Amino acid sequence: EEMSKRDVVAWNTMVVGYAQHGHGKEALKLFWQMQQESVKPNRVTFVSVLKACAGLEALEQGKQIHAHVIKSGFEAD
Repeated sequence: EEMSKRDVVAWNTMVVGYAQHGHGKEALKLFWQMQQESVKPNRVTFVSVLKACAGLEALEQGKQIHAHVIKSGFEAD
């Protein structure tokens, strides 16, 4: 079912759920879709997608997401 309002909390709910239950590919797919829809990820988003990358042993995607973390200013936190 389609969501009428897709804010960062709604996206995070889906990304976290997939990442925590071993569905890393789906979590990453949602992360990139979130980017396409111009929803700004937050700390929760980044932690979850990095966990998904680790579970998939997806080093290159992890590096790309780490670059997003730095661009977003979260690297000092």
